[in-house]
Amino acid sequence: MIKNDLFLRALKGESVERPPVWMMRQAGRYLPEFMKLRKKYDFFTRCQTPELASEITVQPIERFGMDAAILFSDILVIPQAMDIEVQMKPNFGPYLPNPIRSTEDLDKVIVPDIEDSLGYVLEAITMTKEKLNDEIPLIGFAGSPWTILCYCVEGQGSKSFDKARGFCFMQPQAAHQLLQKITDTTIAYLKAKVKAGVNAVQIFDSWGGMLSPKDYLEFSWPYIQQIVDALKEVAPVIVFGKGCWFALKEMAESGASAVGVDWTCSAQNARYLTGGKVTLQGNFDPARLLSPPAEIKKMVTQMINEFGKDKYIVNLGHGILPHIPVENAGAFIEAVKEYGA
Repeated sequence: MIKNDLFLRALKGESVERPPVWMMRQAGRYLPEFMKLRKKYDFFTRCQTPELASEITVQPIERFGMDAAILFSDILVIPQAMDIEVQMKPNFGPYLPNPIRSTEDLDKVIVPDIEDSLGYVLEAITMTKEKLNDEIPLIGFAGSPWTILCYCVEGQGSKSFDKARGFCFMQPQAAHQLLQKITDTTIAYLKAKVKAGVNAVQIFDSWGGMLSPKDYLEFSWPYIQQIVDALKEVAPVIVFGKGCWFALKEMAESGASAVGVDWTCSAQNARYLTGGKVTLQGNFDPARLLSPPAEIKKMVTQMINEFGKDKYIVNLGHGILPHIPVENAGAFIEAVKEYGA
């Protein structure tokens, strides 16, 4: 049994003393202890070495005592496992030297055996569970198939992912084949994570907002729905799409336990669009953590009052920024823990 089960109770929609809190990218560059390891080991060494991944996962928990841990990893371990080369270039970000641009490229993409190709993630889960000692739940995650396709086709990060969108519009059949391969891999991956011990899973549709609502329903949403359908019986699923307010209704009706909201959608609108059906998670503007700590605390209290304390998980509206002062992140967490006290 998990000792602090606030997060799991909120996912079930149960009444709680206060809402649970964690932060997307909470194991990250704003932490001095993370930066020490970052200087010693490159990105994929940190991801692929279970000891390092588990150490990084618990760093923010030891410092701030969030109500859930999220396994340190990256959404791009999926294309790596599918035989698509992924490099992480310093001061540049992800770089895929052989992007998928044709059916010939697509033929080389495999649906891998998860135990073989991503066994290191499962080992990291086992180690992290031991470190957490059932104090709090552990979250596993994956990128949405559309978001993964963006990197596989574009070959790198982008402000608009024009090549990825063009691929979908000019070669829709190939795009759907690639999306299905990514979906099949992701389902197997998340199921393996649950079997290894994660207590919940989150799907990150970071680039969903690049698509029009109509194209979203063709190229992103059906594949997320497949993942939710495959996972919802084995673990609670959180679906988060950045810039995807237009799909909140579908997300709320998908069978997911919770829906993530970004900072461009108000609490009132999010509750209205989801019809009060699901737990909501979010949506503090990550840049607002640059405000003075006292102001952060006031804003967090106001945010909880707007969402309501039940069926709600306090989080940011996207990942924490690298240059946030540690004490400001601390103020964010403290404000939630002090709520209603």
